[in-house]
Amino acid sequence: MHRIKTTSGTEVALDGDILAIMEALYHEVTARRELERSFEDMAKEIQHVIGQMDDAERRTYLAESLFLNTVKYENDKLEAYMLKLANKK
Repeated sequence: MHRIKTTSGTEVALDGDILAIMEALYHEVTARRELERSFEDMAKEIQHVIGQMDDAERRTYLAESLFLNTVKYENDKLEAYMLKLANKK
């Protein structure tokens, strides 16, 4: 299993689990900087992580990301619809 490192050297196994990468990004950028981070800080770390992946790994994680974002989008739409229904009562 291929392993990559964050800019501070934390290792992350590339086993298809996008949540592991998201957790590493959170600790590397958000927690380490005590919420004092910018869009650019996170984008730079994401690019660093992506740069260590081969094409197949990037495809795997893109597919996982699209899946999770689609589920989040669907849940947000459903929540808005449920709130609209609740407000009609």
